[in-house]
Amino acid sequence: MTNQVSPFTKEQLIPQEETLEIYKHKGELFIGIPKENAYQEKRVCLTPDAVAAMTAHGHRVLVESGAGLGASFTDKDYSEAGAEITADTKKVFSCPMILKVEPPTLEELDMVNPQTTIISALQLKTQKKSFFQKLAAKRVTGLAFEFIRDDDGSYPAVRALSEIAGTASVLIASEIMSNNAQGNGLMFGNISGVPPIEVVILGAGTVGEFAARSAMGLGANLKIFDNSLTRLRTIQANLGRPLHTSTIQPKNLIKALKKCDVVIGAVRGKNRSPVLVTETMIENMKKGAVIIDVSIDMGGCFETSEITTHDNPTYVKHGVIHYCVPNIPSRYARTSSISISNIFTPYLLHISEQGGLENTLRFDRGLRNGLYFYHGILTNKSIADWFDLTYRDINLLIF
Repeated sequence: MTNQVSPFTKEQLIPQEETLEIYKHKGELFIGIPKENAYQEKRVCLTPDAVAAMTAHGHRVLVESGAGLGASFTDKDYSEAGAEITADTKKVFSCPMILKVEPPTLEELDMVNPQTTIISALQLKTQKKSFFQKLAAKRVTGLAFEFIRDDDGSYPAVRALSEIAGTASVLIASEIMSNNAQGNGLMFGNISGVPPIEVVILGAGTVGEFAARSAMGLGANLKIFDNSLTRLRTIQANLGRPLHTSTIQPKNLIKALKKCDVVIGAVRGKNRSPVLVTETMIENMKKGAVIIDVSIDMGGCFETSEITTHDNPTYVKHGVIHYCVPNIPSRYARTSSISISNIFTPYLLHISEQGGLENTLRFDRGLRNGLYFYHGILTNKSIADWFDLTYRDINLLIF
């Protein structure tokens, strides 16, 4: 009888440890939505429909009275969606998870309990070192929604607000040009026998693309400038028709600006928007032409740009009307709120399904990208470099 060779090695025949599947316990969230107090901020993070989705999954939502009024959502709308309404601001800020559009102020952080999770915009350029020191003292976990990344590498919150800003820039320009404002009475629209409006767009990113879509839909002639040929190719492909595109060369730009009726600045830089249009170029533009500087929140891309407000949005310099309001999406508060809410709701439901934020951060790299504070420890290197603070790598903290 021949010896049969075993298909297993000696090590494989030794009993192994059994690995058991670990079931995630669904986490119940208690979310506080305070009223926004920042100047001219009318948006709200969750719409009543989103609140209804949250409460249907067993989560609690506490909304400060009047939080949705700027976006035309009443307390009754939220109450019928299952939210609890309170006039006590401190009570809202004592929730374990707080949702805001604008970053919390130092006074608001005083009301926050230790170990709270805050999800809001960070707006790094407007922050001071004391803000981060306060977060550390309160051992806060902070998520900045403008840094949250999608599976395809895009930033959904930034893109959504850029889409609104791009579309709005054309609507605003159209309004300013009418005789009701101080405009020259020209109308956006391809009217038979009337030469179309000439529009120059600086920047072929999301803002530029959606501005181009709107202007094109109204029948304007477009010229798009950007120094990235890839972006210029992409915008042509996305808009589905040949357009006048150019890299930013002074000679071509000066020529286009002299003829145009509207110029939309949508160029961003790493720290500050580059100034592409000098004062001399603006002096040579048509009288009554309109400048919409969407980049004003990063310094502006026109030399003559100065920050304006929604109450007094325009001023005239060298005969050219300037619109330089930094928070354009807030002008369309309801649309912006629905857009932000659409981004927040799936993430919140995902966090609860994964058993809480800790588990979600462990496996979701896109969400982890939005994290800048973890239990009072700074985890974002660019913030640490900017404000000369110490930071720790998040991957070393959560695994």
